[in-house]
Amino acid sequence: MAADGRSGLCAVVQKCRTIRRFQRREDTTMNISRRHILTIGTAGVAGAVIAGCSRGGGSGDSGDSDASGTLQFTWWGNEVRNENTTDALDAYMEENSDVSIEPQPGEWASYWDRLATQTAGGTAPDIIQMDMAFISEYGQRGALLDLSEHGADTSKFIDGSVESGEIEGALYGISAGINTPVVCVNPDAFAAAGVDLPDDMSWTWEDWLEIATEISASGQAVGTSAFLSSPALFSAWLRQQGKEAFLEGSRLGFEVDDVRGWFELHQRFADADAIASPSQITEDATKPLNESDFVVGNTAMASFWSNQLEALEAASGRELTLLRFPSIDGDATTRKAWYKASMLWSASATTEDPEGAVALINWWVNSTTAAEIELAERGVPPNGEVADAIRDQLSDGQQRVSAFIDEIQPEIAETEIAPPPGGGQLPTLLERHGMEMLFGDSSSADAAQGFHDELAAGM
Repeated sequence: MAADGRSGLCAVVQKCRTIRRFQRREDTTMNISRRHILTIGTAGVAGAVIAGCSRGGGSGDSGDSDASGTLQFTWWGNEVRNENTTDALDAYMEENSDVSIEPQPGEWASYWDRLATQTAGGTAPDIIQMDMAFISEYGQRGALLDLSEHGADTSKFIDGSVESGEIEGALYGISAGINTPVVCVNPDAFAAAGVDLPDDMSWTWEDWLEIATEISASGQAVGTSAFLSSPALFSAWLRQQGKEAFLEGSRLGFEVDDVRGWFELHQRFADADAIASPSQITEDATKPLNESDFVVGNTAMASFWSNQLEALEAASGRELTLLRFPSIDGDATTRKAWYKASMLWSASATTEDPEGAVALINWWVNSTTAAEIELAERGVPPNGEVADAIRDQLSDGQQRVSAFIDEIQPEIAETEIAPPPGGGQLPTLLERHGMEMLFGDSSSADAAQGFHDELAAGM
C-alpha cells in the first residue's frame, strides 16, 4: 500500500468503505449489528499518510509546556458521548482560560475516511480519538506524536493499562478506558434449561462446548453464539498455547495448524448443535443489537467486551452476568487475559502545540473533573485513583464492570500487540474462511491455509 500520494489515499478510502460493515463500534446505540459489536475488520485505513506535511489549524509555542493556544479535538461517538465530551472540553477551557478548543465530533461510519483525508492533507486534528485497530497504521507511518516525549503522565495507571498504546517503543496513544474480553451470560436461559452457571475460575473451552450442547438439547435456547470470528477470543486461545496473533516487526505469531485447530473447535460446536446453523449465524450478524438472538433470549451465551454490558442490558431489559473467557487447562490464572483500551487518545505528529495537546490528554485521563463527566462511557478509567473516586457515581451495570476489571487484575498477562498495518483484516478473514468451512464449502485445512495466506499477504 502506498504510504503517500493522492492515489494511495483514494484507494484507502475506497477500501475502508467496502469493508466498513465489518467494523466494530464502541458506541452504545441500539441500531448497531452484532457483527459491528464483535469485530473491527479494517485494513490500511492510514496507508495514505503523507509524511512531513504541516498543518495550519493550531497555534501556540511548541516549546511551552503550559496548555495554551487553539487545539482541534476529534472523536466519534453517540449522543451521550458527544454531550459528555463537549462538557469536558468546556470544563477544561474554564480551568485553562488561555486555551481554545475546536471540537470535531463525528460518526464511526465517516470518521476514518475524514481522518485519513485530513492526515494526507496536512490538516489532522491536534488530538485524535484513536482505535486499537488503527494505531499501528497511523503510528508506524509517522502520523502520531510519541506522547512520552512531551510529558505524558500514566504514573497512576493500573498495571497492564498503558501498553495498549505502546508501539515498538513509542507511546502513540493513552487509554481512554479499560476493556477486557468476556463471555456474557443470560441467567434466565440457563435456568429455563436447568443448567448451572459455570465456575469461570476453572471452566475450559471443552466445558463451554459441553454446557452449550446441554442448553441447546433442552430446547429452551441455543447454547452459545458463534465466536469464530472474534479476534479477542482467537488471540486468547493462541496465547494460552504460547502463541500470539501478531509479533513485533509486523509478523504473524501463529502457524496454519493453529488456525486449523481453531476452526475445528468451531466445527465441533456446530456438529453438537451448540451454536446456530450457518445460515442463522449469518442472519444474526446483520441484525440490530436489540433484535439479536442473544439480546432477545434465543441464545444463552455470547462473547463481547466488558464495556458493552450496559448497552446489552438496556437492549435486553434483563440483568446479565459477566464471565471470564475459558482456559485450556481449567485455571483462570493461565488464560492470558489482558486489558484492552476501549479507545485511545493520540496526538497528531504535525500538531503545532504538542505540549498543549498532551496537557489536555493528561487532564482527561488523570482528572476527577473529567472522570465525573465521562464516568465509564468510554470504559473504566485506567487511572486507579480516579476509578476509585467515581465508582459510587457509576450506574449499577458500570459498577459491576468496574468490579470485574478489578477482580481479574491478578490474572492479567502481557498486553497483546496491536494489529500491525494490514493486520486489522484478521476478523474479516476469520469470518469468511471459517464460515465457508461451516457451510461445507471448505475443509478446515483449506480454510486455515486460505486465512493464513491471505492475512500474511496483506501485511
